[in-house]
Amino acid sequence: MKPYRNLSGRSGVRAYQLGLDAISVEFADGSVYLYTRASAGSAAIAHMQALAEAGRGLATYINRHVSERYAERLR
Repeated sequence: MKPYRNLSGRSGVRAYQLGLDAISVEFADGSVYLYTRASAGSAAIAHMQALAEAGRGLATYINRHVSERYAERLR
């Protein structure tokens, strides 16, 4: 997993991993969730991937738009 840059300094996201039409997100509590095109939609995955690479806004986006639309809890 790649460390999340957390430019705001207060994100609940610790790290992420991009996949083809998917993103795994590790949160500050150590939990890891997999979001996929099938679970969250193509547009949401593309947006989450862009936010992850930018290092800002990912936790807020997840909380507001896709919180329960994960494919699987990995940890």
